[in-house]
Amino acid sequence: MEPLDGHDGPYEAPVKLAHRQVAPDWIDYNGHMNVAYYTMAFDLAIDEFLARELGMGEAHAARVGQGPYSLQNNISYFAELLEGAGFDIRVMLVDHDNKRMHLFMEMQNEAGQVAAVCEGMLMNVDHTTRRATPYAGWIKERLARMQASHDALPRPSALGAVIGIRRKG
Repeated sequence: MEPLDGHDGPYEAPVKLAHRQVAPDWIDYNGHMNVAYYTMAFDLAIDEFLARELGMGEAHAARVGQGPYSLQNNISYFAELLEGAGFDIRVMLVDHDNKRMHLFMEMQNEAGQVAAVCEGMLMNVDHTTRRATPYAGWIKERLARMQASHDALPRPSALGAVIGIRRKG
């Protein structure tokens, strides 16, 4: 089934999403954006990215009975965001196959500093069987076109970050 949304033109590399601002209720007792809202901001960015760039957002999921499930996310924090601060999220398609996509997202503050990054793995799931299912052919074509654009990007240094205490000596 052909998409109702998404686009067929060339892809930005990386894809820049809508500008957002830190809401007052996103602030924690330390006076900066709470970690739960970084997760929410990245999740909203994924929804925008899937719908606008690939045509496989909420409307597509309702129409065809399948959609993206998050398998894994790793968020790293580099600069705090305060109440009212603006930020942008850029998305890079790192890799994909017939039913999964590996994304790297960078959240930048208004000064262009990286505030946080999120690396995630999504899988296409059939809502009836609750099992992985291949993407439709037109989605695979869009992913391949995007991958061709994004393969030219340098690999982010935070890609594949490992959690652990780094000890000297």
